[in-house]
Amino acid sequence: MNLSDSQTAGEAPRRISAMEAVLHHLRDAIERGDYAVGDKLPSEAELCRRLEVSRPVLREALRALQTMGLTVSRTGKGTFVVSDGAVADPTFGDYAASDLLEVRRHVEIPVAGYAALRRTPEDLDQLNRLLERMERETDTTAWVAMDSLFHLAVAQAARNPVFRRVIEEIRDALARQSAFLNELGGRREQSNREHRAIVEALVDSSEHDAVEAMAHHLARVETTLTTIVRPPHRAGPSTEDEDHA
Repeated sequence: MNLSDSQTAGEAPRRISAMEAVLHHLRDAIERGDYAVGDKLPSEAELCRRLEVSRPVLREALRALQTMGLTVSRTGKGTFVVSDGAVADPTFGDYAASDLLEVRRHVEIPVAGYAALRRTPEDLDQLNRLLERMERETDTTAWVAMDSLFHLAVAQAARNPVFRRVIEEIRDALARQSAFLNELGGRREQSNREHRAIVEALVDSSEHDAVEAMAHHLARVETTLTTIVRPPHRAGPSTEDEDHA
């Protein structure tokens, strides 16, 4: 299969990562029944040969399939299909996406409001420096690490150690979710704009604007996640063989 020859039906072509193209191909094959529940996927070496991609690209796609609940990896045995349709509530680390979103809505939205009222000049300097680095960063892994730091810094600015402790507890899951959304949902630039709105509200000491900006950010996270897990009908989009989100 040549992964670079397809295009989304009814839409203008868009450039996506090789990993996303591999994921779409394997997901479509599972949903069509080419690989039935209980079947073992071909070996990594065979899939790399067929799809003409590197092993790191393939492994990222296989991890995404597992996050979606379509497959399970068994050490020493391979990857097996466990469902022919993605679960509505994928798991990131130890937590389900719905649990993460529920907690984030109840914690991070009011935290942003408190941060607007309690932030120090040092908090603003840290957030602005971090945001500037994020806006320049093109590597997904590096950006995801800074994304977690950004949300920790907002919690720190709220001047309540319990808030920071909550974000630290879910930090690994947030990073996994962030990587998933960036690889498959092209969230990075949009997230940067949303983060910028949060920081601007903190600079203005506007509790209302900070709450609104964080609520909007989390709503967009949920929308993108839902679109990935339950996408509209697609034929494969055009691709480029680089990690791009």
